Amino acid sequence: MSIELAAVADPLASADSAASAAASAAGVTLRELTRLDEHHAAGELLAQIWGRPENPPIAPELLRAFGKSGGYIAGAFDGELLVGVTVGFHAAPDLRSLHSHIAGILPAVAGRSIGYAMKLHQRAWALARGIPIIEWTFDPLVARNAYFNIRKLAAMPVEYLTNFYGIMGDGINGEDETDRLLIRWRLLDDDVTAAAVTRRAATVDAGTPGCVHVAVPADIESLRRQSPAQAREWRLRVRAELGAALAGGGRIIGFDRVTGYIVKTEEH
Repeated sequence: MSIELAAVADPLASADSAASAAASAAGVTLRELTRLDEHHAAGELLAQIWGRPENPPIAPELLRAFGKSGGYIAGAFDGELLVGVTVGFHAAPDLRSLHSHIAGILPAVAGRSIGYAMKLHQRAWALARGIPIIEWTFDPLVARNAYFNIRKLAAMPVEYLTNFYGIMGDGINGEDETDRLLIRWRLLDDDVTAAAVTRRAATVDAGTPGCVHVAVPADIESLRRQSPAQAREWRLRVRAELGAALAGGGRIIGFDRVTGYIVKTEEH
């Protein structure tokens, strides 16, 4: 039996195995955070990552409430050091989904695929509880996140959200408007399972007929620091092109590092 067929036959065991392998490769351990001191540590870490020490992205009190109500609060540990946090809460009952609200890792440990390990841990946690879908939002201008979500995880954007959070004024978003793409990760889809089991990026054909391409800057974070005006131009351009394509019935089917988002148009 191939590794992909084995994953389909026993998806829960496969998800656990894939998550464990990814954590081992990243050199971290992943577990739920349940204690009050852990929730404080998680809030402090996220405040550090977002550059908001006086206004943390999420308060320990809210983490306690999420934990008590069955939400997902997990940490990545390098030895005894907490280096990453992911927080999710349950969406509307009829969706049977988990909304992954926030996730971050320390910049010092970037490049080790810790974020990937965290998502696979979250996937295994959700499947163990009968949750087949995880959703989250990300900035459509951040090319590395688009590649990670669409190619590495095989999760697909389904909706363009204009200035979703308003101006946040933190160390990541600056004064830019917070347009977001809503991602829907169907955990038991064949391509999702294959991506998790093989840890290979999903293939994409940038020349697929009947598609339009929406380019994004290679490094919007640097551009925001160096030329806020150009970053703003990119925001408005992508909002107009990608937002209109999705609103008109288009469907994102892939992401290419050179040409950007690959959108199947409604007439095709």
